[in-house]
Amino acid sequence: MGKALFITGTGTDVGKTFVTALIVKRLRDAGLDAGYYKAAISGAEKAEDGSLYAGDAMYVKEIAELSESQEELVSYVYEAAVSPHLAAELNNDPIDFDVVERDFHRALAAHDFITMEGSGGIICPLRWDAKQHVILDDLICRLNLSALVVADAGLGTINAAVLTVEHLRSRSIPVKGIILNHFHPGDIMEEDNLTMIEELTGVKGVATVQKGDETLNLDAEELAALYN
Repeated sequence: MGKALFITGTGTDVGKTFVTALIVKRLRDAGLDAGYYKAAISGAEKAEDGSLYAGDAMYVKEIAELSESQEELVSYVYEAAVSPHLAAELNNDPIDFDVVERDFHRALAAHDFITMEGSGGIICPLRWDAKQHVILDDLICRLNLSALVVADAGLGTINAAVLTVEHLRSRSIPVKGIILNHFHPGDIMEEDNLTMIEELTGVKGVATVQKGDETLNLDAEELAALYN
């Protein structure tokens, strides 16, 4: 059975999928058996044959050169570009978390390291109907995972990152590190953002990512040590 790590973001569009792809690629480039899994994707594009293209999962597949099919990488794919709980409602196809757990463990059994990507920020409703109320953090707890937080390097990130870390801790979810995306080395504000986040949370900034990066500037052994 492999080890796993959950990747969450401080919000939508912080570049969580881009960073996740670099994480999986870094492990694989070091010769480690690394895979990827995501429970649900909304905002999928519709192909000419009517099928839905799970862009996030397929981007990671391309960058990290994974062999799995879309169906093996993500359990639920929705067309509507809204929160998964609403997309599921609009599609009359609610997430079955027994299915998610089964698919996650199947991926875990196939690889030494599984990087599981979340949807949106940590307070992202995955299912909200008469039968179940499930937020993203509920799923992390169910799977007994630790988390790594991806945050934008720019203005406002101190508040977003600290609140995300504090919420994870309130649910007793271990936080293994923070990665700042869209980082500009030498930018005094962004450098200070990283320092303040570390000091306010006690969580290490394990890496920074710049636009167009093709690799993660983190030693593969250090990266692998974040998984459990």
